[in-house]
Amino acid sequence: MATCPECDAEIEIDDDDLEDLQVGDAFECADCGSALRIATLDPLEFDIDDDEDEDDEEDDEEEAEGDDDLDDLDDDEDDAEDDNWDE
Repeated sequence: MATCPECDAEIEIDDDDLEDLQVGDAFECADCGSALRIATLDPLEFDIDDDEDEDDEEDDEEEAEGDDDLDDLDDDEDDAEDDNWDE
C-alpha cells in the first residue's frame, strides 16, 4: 500500500490496475487532490508531480501577459478618443 507524499493518505489501487501502471504515470490523490507521479512500482511509491505545478505557473504567466495586451488596446482606444476631442 502506497501513501500520498503530500497528505500521507493511503492510496489503494486494484491489483488489475497495478499491472497497467508504469513509472512516471500521472495520478491524483483522492484525499487531497494533489497531482502525483508514480516513482517506483515495487514497492509502489509516488512523488509530487512538479511538472503539473510548472504547467499551472506557465498558464498563469500567459494569462497575465494576455491581460497586458488588453490594457494596451484600451490605452490605444483612449488615445484615439482624445485625438477626436482636439479637433
